[in-house]
Amino acid sequence: MRAIYAEWTKLRSLPSTGWLVLATVAVTAGLGLAVTASLDYSHCGTPCTLDPPKLSLAGVRLGQVAIVTLAVLTVTAEYSTRTIQLTLTAVPRRFPVVLGKLAVLSALGVATGILTVAGALVAGRTVLPGNGFTAAHGFPPLSLADDLTRRAALGTVIYLTLVALLGAGLGLLLRDTAGALTAALALLYGSPVVAMFITDPKWQHRVHRFSPMDAGLAIQSTRNLATEHIGPWAGLGVLSAYTAATVLAGLVVFQLRDAR
Repeated sequence: MRAIYAEWTKLRSLPSTGWLVLATVAVTAGLGLAVTASLDYSHCGTPCTLDPPKLSLAGVRLGQVAIVTLAVLTVTAEYSTRTIQLTLTAVPRRFPVVLGKLAVLSALGVATGILTVAGALVAGRTVLPGNGFTAAHGFPPLSLADDLTRRAALGTVIYLTLVALLGAGLGLLLRDTAGALTAALALLYGSPVVAMFITDPKWQHRVHRFSPMDAGLAIQSTRNLATEHIGPWAGLGVLSAYTAATVLAGLVVFQLRDAR
């Protein structure tokens, strides 16, 4: 508990923490508002196959950059300032140090995810009815009382927490802010870009299916699930595997290498 409190104190004292949390919420909710405001039921076609919860939460694809950056800085900032040596002097056992960082980041990821999802869904609920997406047309207002919307919301919170831990794992592994952030963004955004240049539908499907971002965000889909490359919870499982592998690798490196 002392290690967790110490890590929370360090994270809270970073000037960038509040701004990056705010950026995650603002970018995600703002893009969700922009996307839903651009929709018009009269131009949707028959039948209308749009997925309002997924579109309201679409801003996560960009907003996640801020939370990943925060997670990377949580680890690498101590190496750039050489305060990691002071940390290990105060807590000689390295496992509690890592556990403290991951626990604080998980709690912050959940809190940020809740604020982010709430903002995005409120924006969508406010805008969509005025664009014709009403209960009369088969689109009830966005509500957590709906099982599928609740699953999309909960899954998005979990997704943001997992990508934060992924960033922390890469920070432990690489110990460099620019390198870890580049690796995290390449891992998240690289596979979808690669899939754009693949002409074989089977291999394109496989790339999307096992891409950490595309697989993880399948949890947001509430309609036309048969068209997704992977099931909602299975997709989060793929992202969890990436995160677990990265964190474990980072922990091993942190245990074996000198704190320099």
